[in-house]
Amino acid sequence: MKYFAVIGHPVAHSRSPIIHQAFAKQFGHEITYARLHAAPGGFADVLAAFQAAGGHGVNVTLPFKLDAYAICSEVSDRAKSAAAVNTIAFSKRGLIGDNTDGLGLVDDLSGRLGLKLEGLSVLICGAGGATRGVIAPLFEAGCRHIRVVNRDVQKAKQLCIDINNVPHHGALDACSYSDLQTLKSGRGFDVLGFDVLINATSAGLAGQRLDVPDVMFAKSRLAYDMVYAAKPTVFMEQAMQAGCADSSDGLGMLVGQAAHAYALWHGVMPQTAPVYKDLRAAIDGQ
Repeated sequence: MKYFAVIGHPVAHSRSPIIHQAFAKQFGHEITYARLHAAPGGFADVLAAFQAAGGHGVNVTLPFKLDAYAICSEVSDRAKSAAAVNTIAFSKRGLIGDNTDGLGLVDDLSGRLGLKLEGLSVLICGAGGATRGVIAPLFEAGCRHIRVVNRDVQKAKQLCIDINNVPHHGALDACSYSDLQTLKSGRGFDVLGFDVLINATSAGLAGQRLDVPDVMFAKSRLAYDMVYAAKPTVFMEQAMQAGCADSSDGLGMLVGQAAHAYALWHGVMPQTAPVYKDLRAAIDGQ
């Protein structure tokens, strides 16, 4: 029996135990997977206690991905680019950290949604940890241009500086939402043609629409919201009303990032399609 957990604040809502138990059934693995709550500032203590009790690895969710990055003795290049860790494996070498969020996104875009990412341009709304975690994998998958738009444009520009210090292929830049409106008015109209629009903010959870011009949605092939729900998110509704070709929430990304974490721990890659299908049915039926 191997022991795993997800650490977060809050964490009671996490679907990680369901996902990882479903993966384990595919291989006949015997695991336990728990939800561990850590109060702000308490991540290191909860992690150490779980490891001392015989744990084999953890997933890390908000707001502790930066804490996890700081505490690991080794981190992957993806984690370095993101400056954040969402998966930790316990080893004799110490705590080994990785960030599988971007891999989950890429798998969902290229697999379930059938997008060929080579040469695509992407607009990402938001300059937080979620965005940091996906930029390098998107470039690795062949995206040629990523623009980060954020209300605090200096934060977006700093993100680009940080990530541009890590070798990658492709162009990365930043702008504000007001810049998007300026582009809409006529100047620089050629850059409105983003193939994929991604929402990495929590605005939709508060029912807020993003200040993205309708023409951008109309020109894009896909609007992707990293959050998921039983009904289309505000971002998805905004996109489809503006004439976007397709939209999706982030449930597939959730399952995909978990699959890569499972592979890190067990050395085998689980099938995501059946797990996604069952989880989608359970969520939509609520």
